[in-house]
Amino acid sequence: MKTAFLQAIELVLSGDKQLLGILEVTMRMSIASSLLALLIGVPIGVLLSTARFPGRQALVVVNRTLTGVPPVVCGLICYMLFSGVGPLRHLRLLYTVQGMVIAQIMLITPIVVANMEAYLRDIVPSIRETSKGLGLSAGKVFVITAAESRYQIISTYLLGFARATAEVGAVSMVGGAIAYKTNVMTTAIMNSTSRGDFTLGVALGIILLAISLVINVVAYFLQRRVSR
Repeated sequence: MKTAFLQAIELVLSGDKQLLGILEVTMRMSIASSLLALLIGVPIGVLLSTARFPGRQALVVVNRTLTGVPPVVCGLICYMLFSGVGPLRHLRLLYTVQGMVIAQIMLITPIVVANMEAYLRDIVPSIRETSKGLGLSAGKVFVITAAESRYQIISTYLLGFARATAEVGAVSMVGGAIAYKTNVMTTAIMNSTSRGDFTLGVALGIILLAISLVINVVAYFLQRRVSR
């Protein structure tokens, strides 16, 4: 175990081509999926917090339920949609990074919505009261609410990005873990370990832990900024 750990550190520092390729695919998928999920989820979260319409509470409950959907179920849905007999087969998204991004968006967007809705639940009443006194329109209330939660939006993005980098079930089903094409860190760790290649697995594990540490440190300081 000690030898594998030392070899893993050497592999990280050496700039191994295979390792860099896995990192490149992982970053492309994680950044794209987390950004798109943020662009979709933040407006929905703000809308669920600020608007009052029939069925709003039901939508909140449905979204909270979707946050707990197993990744393999999402992967199965996407596989059925993109496979040779699926309705979206003509898009040829199966075993592509784009298909993996779509699967990740399906997983991350409900989390983004839930985080925004939970955060805004406590501050929206005061914003609504002030806006009502000023006679602001619903659109301006929406913009003000989004602006007031800018640090929470960044924190939510970091959460979504961390979720994307740590996902294995959906991306392995949709992407197929094809070397130099759709193989990401989590699937590469799983595959390398099954082959007995602990050096690559440990090296990728070290990088994943380092990414998680950076994200959590940034999120911690953002939360402190928000609490002030």
